[in-house]
Amino acid sequence: MRKGLIGSLIGVALSLAAPAMAEKPSFESYIEGLKKEGSEKGYSPELLDVAFSDITYRERAVKADRNQPEKRLTLDEYIPRAVPDWKVAKARRLYEENYADLKRIGEAYGVQPRFLVALWGVESNFGALMGNFNVVEALTTLAYDGRREAFFRNEVFSALTILQQGHISPKDMKGSWAGAMGQCQFMPSSFISFAADGDLDGKKDIWNTKADVFASSANYLKNAGWDDEYTWGRQVSVPKGFNKDLSGLGQEKAKSLAEWQALGVRRLNNTPLPDVDIQAWLIQPDDEFGRSYLVYGNYQSLMKWNRSHYFALAVSHLADRIKFG
Repeated sequence: MRKGLIGSLIGVALSLAAPAMAEKPSFESYIEGLKKEGSEKGYSPELLDVAFSDITYRERAVKADRNQPEKRLTLDEYIPRAVPDWKVAKARRLYEENYADLKRIGEAYGVQPRFLVALWGVESNFGALMGNFNVVEALTTLAYDGRREAFFRNEVFSALTILQQGHISPKDMKGSWAGAMGQCQFMPSSFISFAADGDLDGKKDIWNTKADVFASSANYLKNAGWDDEYTWGRQVSVPKGFNKDLSGLGQEKAKSLAEWQALGVRRLNNTPLPDVDIQAWLIQPDDEFGRSYLVYGNYQSLMKWNRSHYFALAVSHLADRIKFG
């Protein structure tokens, strides 16, 4: 009797769950819902029809979102791969070729040009790897998938705003599987907030116009608190038995260079730290067994761009190689 009762309860539970599981609309119905909401938000019917025409559910985008690489390289393995010598040589050549625009934009926004080139190189290999996904299609797919629906749904409407403003045509709005766009790989919401018209032609074209790429990157960093009086930081050595609890980017972890010096931290060649009055944080991305860095406020700005120490250190390393070889 008890066994029969349990079976009956399971059957009832499944029968109740079935309608709920069947409630998810088809992808086509989901698109119609987005178009209806878009119309209510003021996007033109013509734009909505063009933006959503012929888009399909992109399984590749969902698989990429769910299957992020789990194997983590150490910095000693990662940096040479992310910043190989050929990329350094290309970065230095492009720095020279575009120096007039870089200097003008760097001075306007207060960002050293070498960091703009380094971001360009790390994000998209200087525009060679921007992704070939239809941005609206990729974002709609990921919103429909549901894991982060609110985030991606918001990005869909940001993408529609970009199209409505005329910065790019729907067929040319290409990006990564996650909807990151152009040579600086901005998400649509970042484009809305930070994209800039570097060549003053009335458009913000981060896909094809290098001056716009540089100005957009510089505008982002400026708004993230960049200070061009300083660099990003440096690799350092720490004494044996150093208290690893002192590391981290929390505001409470900040110390002056003089305080780090008193704790035994030195430049990598074991010489004293610079005699500069600036706050710094000690980071050890591979724990106490890997590289140690003292980083400044500009590094915190890079972390706002991408919350990955590996990303920020790749950009910083490439920027240093542009300047120092």
